Amino acid sequence: MIESSNEPDRLPNAPHPRETLALIGHQRQEEAVLAALRSGRMHHAWLLGGPEGVGKASFAYRAARFMLAEGDPLRRAEAARDLAMPEADGATRKIAAQSHPDLHLLRRIAKPDGKSFTSNIPVDLVRRIIDRFGSSAGEGGWRVAIVDSAEDLDRPGANALLKLLEEPPPRCLFLIVAHAPGRVLPTIRSRCRLLSFDPLGEDDVAQAGAIALERMRLPYDASALGRAAALSEGSVKRALTYVDPETLALVEAVRARLDALPSIDLTALLALGEDVAGRAGEADFRVMIETVQGWLGAHLHAHAAAGPARLAPLAEVWERLARAANEVETYNLDRRPLVMSLFHDLSEAVSRSRAA
Repeated sequence: MIESSNEPDRLPNAPHPRETLALIGHQRQEEAVLAALRSGRMHHAWLLGGPEGVGKASFAYRAARFMLAEGDPLRRAEAARDLAMPEADGATRKIAAQSHPDLHLLRRIAKPDGKSFTSNIPVDLVRRIIDRFGSSAGEGGWRVAIVDSAEDLDRPGANALLKLLEEPPPRCLFLIVAHAPGRVLPTIRSRCRLLSFDPLGEDDVAQAGAIALERMRLPYDASALGRAAALSEGSVKRALTYVDPETLALVEAVRARLDALPSIDLTALLALGEDVAGRAGEADFRVMIETVQGWLGAHLHAHAAAGPARLAPLAEVWERLARAANEVETYNLDRRPLVMSLFHDLSEAVSRSRAA
């Protein structure tokens, strides 16, 4: 199984977005930023919205490298076809080493025990960033702040960030990653330019996954990566998680149960419940929940035009699942009853949706 990560915004065993120089897909988003630079009316805050794992954070670091490289980024944009910067560039090296004085990162931080991370971005960290933006840029050019992600800002932190967005200093850029931009504080959304990111195609997911695995010098099976990409719902992050043989087998088993709905195989569900039970099943439980959420999200997106009567039953299950999974993890409850109740709820929801 996949090991733990020492950074909250890093997938275990994979390169961090700051180390990811190649960007697969998202040419439209790159052109939007370049066009804004060429126009001389670069917006100071961009909300990078879209599903988790499709490359939003990698895009944010790619844009940061372009803005912080030596010289005027507005002039650089005139001749640029994309936001790529060479690996040998000074700003690229400093960003990879987490030593660039003008790149500021807002993310969850490690708890004092070093074994887990805070559930939110601490408001004190947001305030420190505000103080830094009140001084001159370390290298005399632009300053960039990456927020990864907006969902990790609690109300005090979001309000503190809002003050900086309302009165931004000159030559600053905020890149705010949002997995659900509709849930971002409306006052923050109104001060940002939304840049939407769609799920990647299977071939793009497989290509990006191969690049990441090769960069980390990790062996992989191309066939398994292709199967993982097909199950990833357009997310490179999911594909890199699923390419592990044991995880891939679990995801395929969960998807088989989902694709058979509203039919339920009680024997298979009991086996699945056993797989995710106990301490050894913690990681598998999270993978199962993510797989169900990905399946629900793809179904809701694919049938968005079907109307609320058909979508409401599955949306209700999504909300109940999130609450139930959080309670199971928070209070260390037995996961087996959740597996049974979840698939019964899904069976009923699929039947109601089809009848609507």
